[in-house]
Amino acid sequence: MATPQQRRVLVVEDDVTIANAVRLRLAAEGFDVRVAYDGEAALAAYAKAEPDVVVLDRLLPGLDGLEVCRRMQAARPVPVLMLTALGEETDVLVGLGVGADDYMTKPFSMRELVARIHALLRRVERAGLLAQEDTTIRVGDVEINTAERRVFVRGKEAQLTRTEFDLLRRLAERPGHVFERERLLSDIWGYSEAAATRTVDSHVRALRRKLGPEVVRTVHGVGYALVRP
Repeated sequence: MATPQQRRVLVVEDDVTIANAVRLRLAAEGFDVRVAYDGEAALAAYAKAEPDVVVLDRLLPGLDGLEVCRRMQAARPVPVLMLTALGEETDVLVGLGVGADDYMTKPFSMRELVARIHALLRRVERAGLLAQEDTTIRVGDVEINTAERRVFVRGKEAQLTRTEFDLLRRLAERPGHVFERERLLSDIWGYSEAAATRTVDSHVRALRRKLGPEVVRTVHGVGYALVRP
């Protein structure tokens, strides 16, 4: 496993105070940190530095964070942790829809930010190992090709983000089994905090929009299950 010193983080934040605080904390953790203060500069730094993970503010001057994320993922997929001060669910869902893997609402804990970045990097490594398994999982109308990370519903391909795919794959390992939200948060995102389970809820809503509302069942007060035919 690569050490943090080998990992490069691009921080995109127009608030200089926040950007510098994040840069200093990540540098103290051993990361190679690059900073951009607007959307255009972010895309230029992304192309040049080829970061392992991006910390991206939702609201930026010029190109906003959503468009920056969309262009980054189209050029070369990368784990993105989006920062938002909006707190509205629709904004979070749009961010996840363009390829963000996780999000934090300002103000945020630096300790939690570092933990989530480490978790994102572990997920990428784990996904690389799982992709080596040439396996097709079929549950009802849903077909999951784990090697190519592609999903089909009734023969039509569904365009899932990296995190949506990982969540669906985990649910598909035990169709009908009810996974607790905290367990999914730990398995997919790599951390377990009761206050952060809204992340799981947001991704489940995104899955339902793309695969159909009947694919994932909610067990209120517990968690989610992939519906068996």
